[in-house]
Amino acid sequence: MGLNFRKSISLGKGLKLNLSKSGPSVSFGKSGFRQSVNLKGQARTTVGIPGTGIYYTKTSNVKNIVGGLTGKDKDTSAKGKKAAGKAAGEKAEKAPKTTKAAAAAPAKNAVNEELIAESKAKIEEFAAGIEALKSVHKQSDGYIDWEAVANGAVSGQMKELQPFAQSVLAGDIDSYFQVISEVGPFDDLLEYGSGFEVGTDDPKILEIEFQVKSDKIIPTEYPDMKASGELVMKEFSKSAYYELVQDYVSSTMLRIARDTFAILPVQTVIIHAVDKVLNPATGNDEEVTICSAKIKRDALATLNFERIDPSDCLESFESNVKFRKTSGYAPVDRVLA
Repeated sequence: MGLNFRKSISLGKGLKLNLSKSGPSVSFGKSGFRQSVNLKGQARTTVGIPGTGIYYTKTSNVKNIVGGLTGKDKDTSAKGKKAAGKAAGEKAEKAPKTTKAAAAAPAKNAVNEELIAESKAKIEEFAAGIEALKSVHKQSDGYIDWEAVANGAVSGQMKELQPFAQSVLAGDIDSYFQVISEVGPFDDLLEYGSGFEVGTDDPKILEIEFQVKSDKIIPTEYPDMKASGELVMKEFSKSAYYELVQDYVSSTMLRIARDTFAILPVQTVIIHAVDKVLNPATGNDEEVTICSAKIKRDALATLNFERIDPSDCLESFESNVKFRKTSGYAPVDRVLA
């Protein structure tokens, strides 16, 4: 569903974010598969789970650990040769087994400990990525004081905005879009994979369409660890999945409002979240508005973003939303300016 504005700018379809050791994030893409065997005889299989950004690794030992006695007792006595040979044979049978067990135990424990440590790290990384999806609203772009910019009372990169200052303060809509293009307020949000389209014909109001793309962003499975340390993927329950979608949508809408108020002197932001949901009438997934909210600058400024629940907070504004834990979002009408 497109926007019908006199002025509009598309900010693209978004990028992808990879889970990495440097910090929490969410990756989405095709599944991967890699298998290798090192010189120590360890086989490592790495499998990527589509839609989660999580890759789990299973390590196993493909070489048999062998050991045994290489010396044999010699019996030169003819009388005791048979008995000595039997005793030596029994000793030879028992000794290698004991030695193999003793040698294999530390190696097996080492492999299990390594696998458990790797699995725990993957689970923690996944949890950090999920927390990032639910905490988008906790960060925001720095505030631009356009009066200070216009008066030259700024330094560094802020000076680059001086050519736009007077026009922005005069409410020139074209300047608004130039600033959005220059500052890129939603660039880090694009990395999650969602898209944004911005438009307005009123210098006091900015209207933004937020293309959620939940099927690419929200994982349907989560990693769990067996007692052996092996990592397995389990499917989220419907309610857990839909609640995660709701948290991401609500958190991102609040972040959009924060970033907009930080860079432009508008007083109201209207945000429409668009996603594909099931239309019971047709049986098809259709792109519709799933949440629409009108957020005022003064009201947003009173919030403690570290403590709020994004979903509950969004409902405190003028908004249209229909959400059920067992079925997710349903289509709604857009809030009007």
